[in-house]
Amino acid sequence: MIVYGRNAVREAMRGKRTVTAVWATRNAAREEWLRDSDVTEVASPELERLCESPEHQGVCAEAGRYLYADPARLLEDENGLVVCLDEVQDPHNLGAVCRVAESAGATGVVIPERRSAEVTPAVCKASAGAVEHLDVVRVGNLANWLGEAKAAGAWVYGAGRFPEAVPYDRPDYRGRVVLVLGSEGRGLRPRVAAACDQIVQLPQLGKLDSLNVATAAAALLYGILHFRGEALDRGP
Repeated sequence: MIVYGRNAVREAMRGKRTVTAVWATRNAAREEWLRDSDVTEVASPELERLCESPEHQGVCAEAGRYLYADPARLLEDENGLVVCLDEVQDPHNLGAVCRVAESAGATGVVIPERRSAEVTPAVCKASAGAVEHLDVVRVGNLANWLGEAKAAGAWVYGAGRFPEAVPYDRPDYRGRVVLVLGSEGRGLRPRVAAACDQIVQLPQLGKLDSLNVATAAAALLYGILHFRGEALDRGP
C-alpha cells in the first residue's frame, strides 16, 4: 500500500506496519521527522504517479498491507467505547471518524465487509494516520456482531432520527458502550437499528435535518466522555 500525506506517512512510520520505502520532494525531505530516514528525493509529479493522488503533500511511503483487528478484542475492556459504521461508503468520512475515535480514546471502529469503505490510502490520509494506532475491525454482519456485543455485556446505542429516539444526554454511558452511526444517505438500516438497545439523537436547532457522520461522531463521542466524567484537556 502506498500511503501519502505528511501525517499519514509519519504515523505509518510510528505504527505497527513495516514501511519499506519513503519518497519525498526536496523541501519535505528536510522536515525533522524525516531527517533520520532513508528518503528518496523525487519531484512532485513523480509522487503523484506513485500514490495516484495530487494530495500527497510532498511525501508518500510504501507500507505493508493494513491488518484489521480481531472483533473479540474490542469487547475485552469493561469500559470500552466502540464505534460502528453501518455502510458508510465515503472513504473521507471513514477516515474522519477514525481520526475522531482515536483522539477520543475509543477502543476501535467496526465496519461491515460489504457495502462499506475499507482502509485505503485515501482513508489513511483522511484519518491523519489515526488508523495506524486504532483497531479497525471488519465483520460479515453488523447486526449479528451487535448481538454478540450485547451478549458480552455492552450497551448498544444507535444514532438517528427515529420516533423512539431519546436526547443523547439521557442514557447512562458507563461500562461497555457501542455507538452505531448510519450511512451518509439513509442512516441506520432497520435491522441494525432494531439490534440497538436505544436510539439517541443530537439536537437539530437549525434548518438542516442531519449532520455529517464524522461531525455526529465527534459530538457524540466527546459527549460520552463528558457524561462519563472523563478528565478532558483544560489547558490553554
